[in-house]
Amino acid sequence: MPMANMRDLLSSVKSQIKEIDTEEAEKLIDSSAPIVLLDVRESDEYEQGAIPGALHIPRGFLEFQSEGKLPDKNTPILIYCESGGRSAFAAKTLLDLGYSKVQSLAGGFGKWKNEGKPWQAPATLNAAQRNRYHRHLLLPEVGEKGQKKLLESKVLLLGAGGLGAPAALYLAAAGIGTIGIVDMDVVDESNLQRQIIHNLERVGQRKVDSAKVAIEGINPDVKVITYDVRLGADNILDIIDGYDVIVDGTDNFPTRYLVNDASLLKNIPVVHGSIFRFEGQATVFKPYEGPCYRCMLPEPPPPELAPSCAEAGVLGVLPGIIGSIQALEAIKIILNLGDPLVGRLMAYDALEESFRTFKVQRDPNCPACGPQAGEIVIAEYDELCMPHPVSAPAGV
Repeated sequence: MPMANMRDLLSSVKSQIKEIDTEEAEKLIDSSAPIVLLDVRESDEYEQGAIPGALHIPRGFLEFQSEGKLPDKNTPILIYCESGGRSAFAAKTLLDLGYSKVQSLAGGFGKWKNEGKPWQAPATLNAAQRNRYHRHLLLPEVGEKGQKKLLESKVLLLGAGGLGAPAALYLAAAGIGTIGIVDMDVVDESNLQRQIIHNLERVGQRKVDSAKVAIEGINPDVKVITYDVRLGADNILDIIDGYDVIVDGTDNFPTRYLVNDASLLKNIPVVHGSIFRFEGQATVFKPYEGPCYRCMLPEPPPPELAPSCAEAGVLGVLPGIIGSIQALEAIKIILNLGDPLVGRLMAYDALEESFRTFKVQRDPNCPACGPQAGEIVIAEYDELCMPHPVSAPAGV
């Protein structure tokens, strides 16, 4: 198209949209009012620098990705490109698609940057990562922003056993940036029936070391931190500090109560899982938003009603199902995706091949998370239900 015609077209488009200058845009961004800042430049331009907090959708993909990445058509949107031309066309496109509050930044990012207003070089995925996580990038609910969030996240696995094994593998494959593993056991041949992160070559090795080898073999993006210790009152607060989510694969009640109290103090969500023979359960304890473990189980059952898997047995595939669900719930929490199992207990029966979900309410009289609860004291609970000695936090 001749330059004169392009100028006429741009002038026509700008007459149909609203433009604001950089000063007004900065005030709008700094205000508490909800707004989506949309960068419609090409990827190579975006990687050189962008306004902090901007959502990136190249102009050529706007019609295809707007519905997924901009679901609320009434949320105010401020669009910018390099100089204000493409953003004007993008604003007109969104208006035509039914978005009601769309504005374009006059002068674009070039003017914004030249005036010394805040900008940054955004963290971006490299070519290998774009290829590895391509199926995630295709999901509007995840996309590049979500994948970067996964790569920046930290998940702590309590145990490299039956539940921790599949959870670790799927979290590593998904690109969780840091995975911590707590376990003080060694790999035994009897573990291999269900603990799929280990193999015959690593029998006799420390479980945390074996798990680290497997994770690093799946995804070099993942940093693995190992804790070859017994989880106890003397170290739990230091170990869990800084993690975004805890995936609990413990198999004894003293450790579960200990984890519950520490997670409340640190305000870290816990994805809980448990298995027994042919049955499994999973839920999410999100501090002070849903029930905690003590709300669900104020008192432990007597030892004779709570045998371990070592005593009662477990079908080898079962922990793979529950551990995978735990990994999924952890990812949902990190991405704020869907409806995690907060306040809901999911029960699975392998023989019936059935899932049932039960509501679990917060206990207003809970001694740990209730409104009248006293100070949480981190203490050992070995006097509680102990059908077998506690040597590690995850032997299922």
